[in-house]
Amino acid sequence: MTDAILRPRRSVLYMPGANERALEKAKTLPTDALILDLEDSVAPDAKPDARKRVAAAAASGEYGYREVTIRVNSPGTPWHEDDLRAAAEAGPDAVVVPKVDSAATVHAIERALEAAGAPDSTAIWAMVETPRAMLDARAIAAASERLAVLVMGTNDLAKELHAEHVPGRAPLLTGLSLALLGAREAGKAILDGVYNDVRDMAGFEAECVQGRQFGFDGKTLIHPGQVEVCNRAFAPSQEEADKARRIIEAFEEAMAAGRGVVTVDGRMIENLHVDDARRVLALAEAVSGR
Repeated sequence: MTDAILRPRRSVLYMPGANERALEKAKTLPTDALILDLEDSVAPDAKPDARKRVAAAAASGEYGYREVTIRVNSPGTPWHEDDLRAAAEAGPDAVVVPKVDSAATVHAIERALEAAGAPDSTAIWAMVETPRAMLDARAIAAASERLAVLVMGTNDLAKELHAEHVPGRAPLLTGLSLALLGAREAGKAILDGVYNDVRDMAGFEAECVQGRQFGFDGKTLIHPGQVEVCNRAFAPSQEEADKARRIIEAFEEAMAAGRGVVTVDGRMIENLHVDDARRVLALAEAVSGR
């Protein structure tokens, strides 16, 4: 599989699986990844038709560079097993599974996908959205090599906590931090949750900045109008890329000259700064043509 951390996932847009026009429109949007949804956006009586439509879209190869995933209905629902089988046959980049709250759930999903013939290239994206999932995030993230990404379900987490949606997300910060720690310890990517008010672009941008500062790889979105702001917030700026190049060049020159101390812009540089600089440049290069 492509490196779970370095593949660009700045913007990850939910698209309703029952809406054929939306699936077509998704081919033109500058989002890094798509979640073709069979869960919340699809009424119960529309789920079988949406499943066929989404599977066909995911298998079509018509979405260009965009990572295409399918969100199935959660374990324990009447549609979950049929969704997993259809997704496995379609072979998307990933299957997004809601309400993953234990390593055992990951193992069950993995077995079901393999039994249905899912290709090795189809990853699992686990949605973590309950108190139990926050407390078990480390075990969930490390449960399977097929699991590539944790996806924050912040709306459900707030509901479970009886928390209010407030600027800065103070009630959720402990859960966000636990999930981030679990993902990073396991070497997996992690996506921030959605922002609900599509009219409040200032608040949305502030939350994107907060998410990047926290360490999230990108953010899940509910409206195409949020994509460009999100892409900008989660991509290295030109200034950051230029600084990363200076750090790498200075470090390599110092090593070649046998110098043990390296400074850039008045600050001492260590191996960890060089590693981070290389990651910044890799991401900048990956998104430069999008």
